[in-house]
Amino acid sequence: MIRGSFTELLIIALLAAFAATVPLIANGYWLSVCVTGMMYIALATSWSMFSGPTHYISLATAAFFGLGGYLLATGMSDYQQPFWLMLAIVPFTGAVLAALIGLATLRLSGVYFVIFTLGLAEMIRNLVSWIQNNFLGSRGLYVLTDYTEKHIYWMLLAVAATVYMLGWLINRSRLGFSLRIIGGDETVARHVGINTATAKVILFITTGFFGALVGGILAPRYSYIEPNQVFSPQLSFLVVIVALLGGSGRLWGPLVGVIPFTILWELVQTYFPNQTTLFLGVVFLVIVYFLPHGVVGRLEQILKQVRKRRS
Repeated sequence: MIRGSFTELLIIALLAAFAATVPLIANGYWLSVCVTGMMYIALATSWSMFSGPTHYISLATAAFFGLGGYLLATGMSDYQQPFWLMLAIVPFTGAVLAALIGLATLRLSGVYFVIFTLGLAEMIRNLVSWIQNNFLGSRGLYVLTDYTEKHIYWMLLAVAATVYMLGWLINRSRLGFSLRIIGGDETVARHVGINTATAKVILFITTGFFGALVGGILAPRYSYIEPNQVFSPQLSFLVVIVALLGGSGRLWGPLVGVIPFTILWELVQTYFPNQTTLFLGVVFLVIVYFLPHGVVGRLEQILKQVRKRRS
């Protein structure tokens, strides 16, 4: 078991080392695609840390991402604060927001939790837009830095590697064990003495922390930040699709799901820009009916069947 765990880490480290060379090879359009893919890896892995073991489907990613990007833009545009100072601040604001959401919603379960997180994310988007339009006198903010997509890619890679390492450690801790029991049967978890609310809030805070951090890192990519752009609810659905497509039951599931999805998403946006919603609906149906445990889960089922036949 221990040997297998460290083998997994070694494989991930080798993949990260290879991924670090991508900006030296790719440029222009393909580098932009790789930046998008790395964003989804970081966000979907962070999402899987919480939703994978607990089976709580959160649609609050856009709220954390938008908060990070918008606050960084506000600090740089309105208060002339340096990029790195704001980038150090925004993750903690995301963590605070996640803690407040968690304390208010994690006693809910199932579809009620999904609806609440989506509704809250939309409320935050509309509230920020209203404040921007009525009190700040402009619709957006400028983020002007010397950082190119190459630098943004490397920053996102560092975040993704950190998220994965943290998730690996949590999965092998008492907290990870508690979360798996919660995901299996929350009532049983309470009866054996697990503080289910605390365990869920702690993991939910990590998604808020990293979601806001990724939003802050990507702000220079957009140059001009507008609330409806960074708080787009579509991002929450895309992150869920990437995680579920790969398989949220495994921490490395999003790594598997992000490659086919990012390529398909880019093709759809390029050649069928008016059918993006239809595409998302089709992908959801494919996952639900044909890949309920993701690509990783399907591969594991195939391997088990092969082993049974051999034995």
